[in-house]
Amino acid sequence: MTRRDPIMRSLRNAILRKDTWRGAAFFSATAFALVGALTQPAHAQSIDVVRDTEIERVLRSYEVPILKAAGIDPNTVHLFLVQDPEINAFATQSPVAGNEEDIFVNTGTLMQLKKPNQIIGILAHETGHIAGGHLVRSADAMQKASIPMLIGMAVGIAAMAMGAGEAGMGAIQLGQQAAMSQFLAFSRVQEATADQMGVTFLNRTHQSARGMVEVFEKFANDNARSAYYNKDFVSDHPADRERIDALQTRVEASPYKDVPDTPEQIKEFYMIQAKLAGFLSKPDEVLVRYPLSDQSDEAHYARAMAYFRQPDMKKALEETNALIATNPKNPYFWELLGQIYVEMSQPAKGIGPYQKSVDLMPDAPLLRISLAAAQLATENTQLAQPALNNLKIALVQENSNTFAWYQAAQAYSDLGNKPMADLATAELHYQAGDMRGALHFADAASRKLAKGSTDWQHANDILAAAAAANVQARRR
Repeated sequence: MTRRDPIMRSLRNAILRKDTWRGAAFFSATAFALVGALTQPAHAQSIDVVRDTEIERVLRSYEVPILKAAGIDPNTVHLFLVQDPEINAFATQSPVAGNEEDIFVNTGTLMQLKKPNQIIGILAHETGHIAGGHLVRSADAMQKASIPMLIGMAVGIAAMAMGAGEAGMGAIQLGQQAAMSQFLAFSRVQEATADQMGVTFLNRTHQSARGMVEVFEKFANDNARSAYYNKDFVSDHPADRERIDALQTRVEASPYKDVPDTPEQIKEFYMIQAKLAGFLSKPDEVLVRYPLSDQSDEAHYARAMAYFRQPDMKKALEETNALIATNPKNPYFWELLGQIYVEMSQPAKGIGPYQKSVDLMPDAPLLRISLAAAQLATENTQLAQPALNNLKIALVQENSNTFAWYQAAQAYSDLGNKPMADLATAELHYQAGDMRGALHFADAASRKLAKGSTDWQHANDILAAAAAANVQARRR
């Protein structure tokens, strides 16, 4: 698991910088928070993306059947985990080539909710936004909603110029209120539609929608206790009771209303909850939640990470080895063991466990990237080529991964291949949104690579794309 890694985090931040982030929020603290998410450039947002193979695959196992039920190609939708303690999820239009939409899920959503079906309900709702075309329409609605605000501003400024200061300010405020009211009315319709579409998709996959209702009931109760509860006029979602009643009617009519989560789903859910708690909660809190008397796999998992962070490496290794002893074919346990050794500054010892994790799950690019990082961290040049081989395989799926490109540049450098190191560095800068750096290193690589070769063409493709991006940025 990569926890708030600044290099890995720059991957998503850099990608988002290429376009305006337009999204439909599942929940929003206030109406203004939603409007901000729809209109601000993405680089103004603060998003900490957490990358973890295990959690991402569990979420994909929930989401893929829903996408198929909605008639959406799962390959066009990417799931991201956001480090945020609040329960929230949202969908956005994706600026990444080949992806059409992205879904973001907060870590707090996984840590605070109680069962897989509740997470599945949230994902079904977000899929409803995607299938309903809400992400594009939200941007259009914002533009239309701005018209009364602009008119109000024009009238207000004219009134103030004529000496009617109070009247002018009143006109401006009325224009802003009209714009907000117009957009929020549109948003409430979207939210209710996404609910109903989500239930439809769950019915098609023979799953219960009770989890979705339970999440809304939780928020209705929280809102009832809050002094800052937004009334209908300023709420970006339908009234809680109205929304719950509409959903409950659909749920009770479904033949799948009582379908439970499978034992496998429950086990996976408890394991990823333990992983998140171990990495993100205070170690003392983790040890209270998962005391030594608890000998379940999830308790060993959480304690291993809590001890690792204290740091008490002896206990961390004991807990991890206990997991491996009971389930030696679990790649994530071997991954954790490798991470402990690498972060203990013993990368040579980490290579074996990481290799085992890759052998058990060869199609997981993040595991290969971790293995390559361990190989390069040994500073043994004989391991540079195996590391590069792993990175090349990983980059087929993780082409936007800036950390992988950084490691590839290091591997080429260790092998004495300066032109390819420059090319990998150019790709790193390009994926990070640094077009000036991309131009510099792509030009350096192009001058040294064999003309007409695939790599030379790659360097020139980066040059052309980075130059075009720079021109577009200047025009803005």
